[in-house]
Amino acid sequence: MATPLPPHLAHYDAASSRLSIPYPLRLPLALTLAALSGSVLGLSQGGLEAGLRFQAENTHRQPTTKTGWYLYHKSKNYHTALGGVKEAFKMAGKLALWVGMFVTMEEGLDRGRAGAVRMARSFRTTVAEDDKLVEGSRDFLSTTLAGLGTAGLFSAWNRFPAATAVRTMKMGAKVGLLFGVAEDAVGLMRGRRVGYVDFIQRRLFGVAERESAAGLLTTAG
Repeated sequence: MATPLPPHLAHYDAASSRLSIPYPLRLPLALTLAALSGSVLGLSQGGLEAGLRFQAENTHRQPTTKTGWYLYHKSKNYHTALGGVKEAFKMAGKLALWVGMFVTMEEGLDRGRAGAVRMARSFRTTVAEDDKLVEGSRDFLSTTLAGLGTAGLFSAWNRFPAATAVRTMKMGAKVGLLFGVAEDAVGLMRGRRVGYVDFIQRRLFGVAERESAAGLLTTAG
């Protein structure tokens, strides 16, 4: 027997969500993974830079005794560790911020596209029908646009020159496209509806018509 979802997840179905993880769970999971990755990268980069900085600052006063060398390396290790920890916290926060923005933008685009379809068709929907519209909108297009938008905000925040900003946004769109296609592939393998796949099946193979006819025959029988 399936365990019922908590009240705050009542409108989220794991089967129709990206990677089969509802957004209220996917966001903190993405933030955690981003923070851990940022910590590892920051610890490595910060420690290396701090060690090189210590060496450069003390090049003119190299120790001459055994005790001096011991204290030199002890002090260097301390500065390396401290620099690594500081950079780990900074990198973890930055990476978590941008990844969280990407995931939130992706979910917002999914729901915004579903709302646009609902308005274009000029009809009112139930909660179940609205969920189907959102599910059908969860595809690589939203992910690509989220990658493009996040890269654009990143470029604006860092005040990149126009040429650098364009390159960064192109890279963000490419990464978003690849990640979106991967999400669609995982979703299809898990039985999730993907809007453009349904569209292709309807246009080329008439899957919807056959399923509708089969349903009518079953009802008649």
